Amino acid sequence: MKQVKTFPLLTFWIPLIWLLLVIFCAITAGWMPIPPPDIMDYEHQNALPGTVITFLDQNATGSMLNYKSRVSWLGTDPMGRDMLSRIIIGSRVSLAVGVIAPLVGLVIGGSLGMIAGYYRGFAETVITGLMDVILAFPSLVLLLAVGFYLGTNLWTLIPSLGVLTVPAFCRVSRAATLQLSNREFVTAAKMIGNSNTAILAREILPNVAVPLCVYGLIIMALMIVVEGVLSFLGLSVPPPTPSWGGMIAAGREVLSEAPHVCLVPATILFLTVLSLNVLGDTLRRQTS
Repeated sequence: MKQVKTFPLLTFWIPLIWLLLVIFCAITAGWMPIPPPDIMDYEHQNALPGTVITFLDQNATGSMLNYKSRVSWLGTDPMGRDMLSRIIIGSRVSLAVGVIAPLVGLVIGGSLGMIAGYYRGFAETVITGLMDVILAFPSLVLLLAVGFYLGTNLWTLIPSLGVLTVPAFCRVSRAATLQLSNREFVTAAKMIGNSNTAILAREILPNVAVPLCVYGLIIMALMIVVEGVLSFLGLSVPPPTPSWGGMIAAGREVLSEAPHVCLVPATILFLTVLSLNVLGDTLRRQTS
């Protein structure tokens, strides 16, 4: 009897729920009852989490001043901007970088790896040589050059990071293809007259896609961390667009007097990266 694999609560379901929560917040941020992330309130700078903030209702009519109050659940930053709003909106940047950049590498690198592992010979030599060139080129220099000539924004950052992930996916795809190319079902497909393209699409790709997707979760975590690091160097999205890395970079200036400004986004970043790594390791063990 075939044993049914079960997914543990601590290393699968809890990380998955956290990631789904982050994705849900990023998608529905525009409909949430949160203040705009770029509204400054210099009367409530570096407010602690849970602070009740009273403000003047700008939509009030008549001669009477109408004051309202709200709870700043995660506090405010040095400019009085709501931390919860900025974290929720900033999750869009982190998820865009963490999802789209690895997807670029997965499609390009996965395809090149399959070609190199299946055809071998000259194609393998050229592709592996190209991957070695990309790996040898200083990543920071590439990102600095792209930022200088094309500007620092999300849609120049993502393709640059995507190109840097191509060699990693190419190596995983090539290794898996080398193991599969001599299997019986591939030999049988060749004997019945299937073309190389059909064999790659029908026989190799479905078996290579699983390890590539599992490995992609690890790369997603890496890209989110890289975006945070690039924020310190001014190579990520420019202000006032919020990002987790940018919030951490801004919070280091007031770390001694208001540690929550840096620690809150750092904790969110840590939990997201940890969830991706744990989920990826769990899926790798389950599929091996």
